[in-house]
Amino acid sequence: MNDQKWMELALELATKAALENEIPVGAIVVLNDEVIGEGYNSPISLCDPTAHAEIQAIRMACKATNNYRLPGATLYVTLEPCSMCAGAIIHSRIDRVVYAATEPKSGVAESQGRFFDAPFLNHQVDVHSGVLAEVASSQLTQFFQYRREQKKKLKELAKKPI
Repeated sequence: MNDQKWMELALELATKAALENEIPVGAIVVLNDEVIGEGYNSPISLCDPTAHAEIQAIRMACKATNNYRLPGATLYVTLEPCSMCAGAIIHSRIDRVVYAATEPKSGVAESQGRFFDAPFLNHQVDVHSGVLAEVASSQLTQFFQYRREQKKKLKELAKKPI
C-alpha cells in the first residue's frame, strides 16, 4: 500500500474543488491497486448537499464495479469524514479509510467521536489518519483565508460611493 501516493491524487482533486470555489476536499476509492472512483466537494455547484468528495468517489466506484458494496476497497480523503460520509462508508462496506487532516467541527472518525468504533455497526472499517495532513491542512487554511479576503474586499467596495 502506498498511502502517500494515493493521498497525493486526492489532494489534486481537492485543488479542483478550490478552483470551483468549493471547500477543497478530494477523495479516491482504490481497489486492487487501481483507482475506481474519485470525487471532490461540489455541493454548491451541483446544488446538492450530499455532493461531498467521499460520496462522489463512492458513487463512481459503485458504478465502476456495478455493485453498491465495495469490499476490499480503500477510501482516501483529504479531510476527516463527516457523519453523512461515515454512514455511506459503512453502507458501501469499504474496508479501509485513510484521511489527511482532522475536521474539529464535524469530523466523526476522531474529532467529534469515534463513529467507526460504534458497537452497533454491522461493518468494521480500518481507519488511518495523518497521511499528508500538513499539506491538506495548509490547502484548507489558504482557501478559507482567500475567501475571507474576498469577503472583506466586497464589503469595502459596498461602502464606496458610486
